[in-house]
Amino acid sequence: MNFDHFRFTARAVFFGWLRQPEKALAAYVDSFKADPTDTQAARSIAWIHAEKNHWAAAAEWFSKALALETEHADTWFNLAYAREQLGDRHAAAEAFRRACELNPKHDRAWYGLGMAHAHQGEHSAAAEALQHAAELQPMNGIAWYALGMARYHNNQPEQVESVIRHLALHEPQTAKRLIRDSERADLAHLVEGI
Repeated sequence: MNFDHFRFTARAVFFGWLRQPEKALAAYVDSFKADPTDTQAARSIAWIHAEKNHWAAAAEWFSKALALETEHADTWFNLAYAREQLGDRHAAAEAFRRACELNPKHDRAWYGLGMAHAHQGEHSAAAEALQHAAELQPMNGIAWYALGMARYHNNQPEQVESVIRHLALHEPQTAKRLIRDSERADLAHLVEGI
């Protein structure tokens, strides 16, 4: 048993519990130095950096965790989010895609992938990913709205109408916004009086 690793990990957890992130961070770094195969320590370091909006450091530590455990969908998702915050949409899309491959039911990863494609003007790919997110979370109005806008930018008016009809049943205010933003005033009757 690696007693230094155990001691540093216990200190990190203790300081985390006390809400002292700087001391927890230092202890997790010491824990990782004592056992450079500790993926949980690497992820914890990344999370502390992410909570402080230190996105470059967070991405670095999520990458270190993935070097040790390459098949962890949530870590790929977190790396993608950090890369997105850094403005690297292409790298974010690749990491979101990997999270989706590893866990096809990861609705947030599908949403992130769709939004990364949308920000790059890749509306067909965005619509495909957002369709997965919307199917996995049928009550998620934000995903449905984004899907509708991707369909709009992809010149698919019938699919935009389908999204508006879905939203009119579940989130009429979001449906109104999509009607306005997709220039579909002809569908305003779906949400009249709401």
